[in-house]
Amino acid sequence: MPRPPRTSIATVSLSGPLTEKLTAIATAGFDGVEIFENDLLAGPHSPEEIRLRCADLGLSIDLYQPFRDFEAVPADLLARNLRRAERKFAVMERLGADLLLVCSSVSPAAVDDDALAAEQLRLLADRAEAHGIRIAYEALAWGRHVSTYDHAWRIVEQADHPALGTCLDSFHILSRGSDPQGIESIPGEKIFFLQLADAPLMAMDVLQWSRHYRCFPGQGGFDVAGPLRHAVRAGYTGPLSLEVFNDVFRQSEAASTAVDALRSLLLLQEKAGLTAPPAPAVPTGIAFAELHAADTDPLRGMLGALGFTRTGRHTSKPVELWQQGEARILLNTAGTAGDRRAGPALTAIGLETPDPDRAVARAEAMLAPVVPRRRAPKDAPLDAVAAPDGTEVFFCRTDALDRPGWTTDFTAVPGPGPGVGPVGIEPVGIERIDHIALIQPWHQFDEAALFHQGVLGLDADDSLDLADPYGLRRSKALATADGAVRIALNIAPAPDAEGPRVQHIALATGDVVAAARRIRERGGALLPIPANYYDDLDARHELDPGVLAALAELGVLYDRDEAGEFLHCYTVTVGRVFFELVQRIGGYQGYGALNAGVRLAAQHTHRHGVPAHGPRG
Repeated sequence: MPRPPRTSIATVSLSGPLTEKLTAIATAGFDGVEIFENDLLAGPHSPEEIRLRCADLGLSIDLYQPFRDFEAVPADLLARNLRRAERKFAVMERLGADLLLVCSSVSPAAVDDDALAAEQLRLLADRAEAHGIRIAYEALAWGRHVSTYDHAWRIVEQADHPALGTCLDSFHILSRGSDPQGIESIPGEKIFFLQLADAPLMAMDVLQWSRHYRCFPGQGGFDVAGPLRHAVRAGYTGPLSLEVFNDVFRQSEAASTAVDALRSLLLLQEKAGLTAPPAPAVPTGIAFAELHAADTDPLRGMLGALGFTRTGRHTSKPVELWQQGEARILLNTAGTAGDRRAGPALTAIGLETPDPDRAVARAEAMLAPVVPRRRAPKDAPLDAVAAPDGTEVFFCRTDALDRPGWTTDFTAVPGPGPGVGPVGIEPVGIERIDHIALIQPWHQFDEAALFHQGVLGLDADDSLDLADPYGLRRSKALATADGAVRIALNIAPAPDAEGPRVQHIALATGDVVAAARRIRERGGALLPIPANYYDDLDARHELDPGVLAALAELGVLYDRDEAGEFLHCYTVTVGRVFFELVQRIGGYQGYGALNAGVRLAAQHTHRHGVPAHGPRG
């Protein structure tokens, strides 16, 4: 395998002043940087100081950009443009940059004349060469006369100057629907620079699309690996650089955005076949979910009503193991992560992993280092990495024969445990954890999706918008091919609009109606669902009247698709956690998204104490 390409990123991709951006870029591990002109102009540091700062950080300055509206203009404008260019060359010499990005013109003064454009770009390249600078000409997708990469290349080829080449930008290529196969006809030495960006597939003006919605490779709908492969086959050997204009990234903390950016490049290189990092150790199940709380009594009561039994206590930590079937919940009272004001919180997930060592190697290769942990001498080896939202993800083998299993850290305890009545030892039919839903900070949704795909090896569904009484919630489900592991990422309509972020754990059962009835009989609080929902359900599906009555009595929701049916109900929220009981019938693989708006509205109603007028029965 050849040496990996150098990595670079445009400073416009991050938030903050230029010096802070440079620090974040270097700390993340990039090799170089594109200096966006506005970042330099708006800062107090001279070009010489920025040059020294980059050198101190080990960053090369790979490109200075952008220089706009130069070519194919009348003679009087050409003289003015050349004067502008000379001033830019002087700044670049002070900065130590030797490559200038020139964008295809959008000026109304530009004329549709390739020969004139080539002639004027040749003159610009002559001037640049005298300063030791090269020109990379790029087709903007919204350029006035030049808007495709192959058109830009024809002009560069016609100009025929050693200091003039082309810059390829995956967004400009893919947003116009151009075929990137033609890149291979461009001599590699004439591809002076390669910029990479993804974007969600949207029907909108391409300029607005570019300026606000670009994202890092793997976070949108473009095949960014295609232009990369073709450029490498053409002989391109320069840096792989990210140029991303994104409203969220420009409001987010630069350090975490830079790590997310570099991770996207590492995954892109792997997808394009340029590197071969350790392959993902795709998980085979959910070993446990860990809840953190200073006061565990409410959770103990809830788990008891759900039919869980306290089966063990950790030998060296204040952690209890509760189990029913293959579903395991850990209650952790250490530290202050779940204080009494916020209540219980989901802080960790254990994934059944066929090769934990390889999972760790993969995570570290993808910039997710192992979280430091205090481990007693006899504790089983158990490593975790932190997801972008702070949730710790453990790599487990519960029934390992070749290494100590994590459950050996727990000693058996008799009975259901304090605070739980005898009914706590009677199961209700829960078999395993079906999925876990995590609310993401508003600015980390795409980062989290890329993490779960690239580090954990999960496959992603398309994003959905779910109706909420206070707006829309964006949601994306990620899962293994067989559905053994499912994680749903959600983002609230506004940052903490309705208090602390609430997570939930979905528990699989073979009969959700029977389980819900047992839970209610033992005092478990299920979320009331309005009667209006069941009137509409009857209209949509014409269920058996007895079945419909049972669903309405217990607050069970219903969905179906061409593959099967889905029944589910919810507990009320305890602190920042609630539980869902789900029953999948046939080949149903979804999550009942059609019912999400009803559930969210019912939770708001319950939280604020407004009568729900249901369930009936």
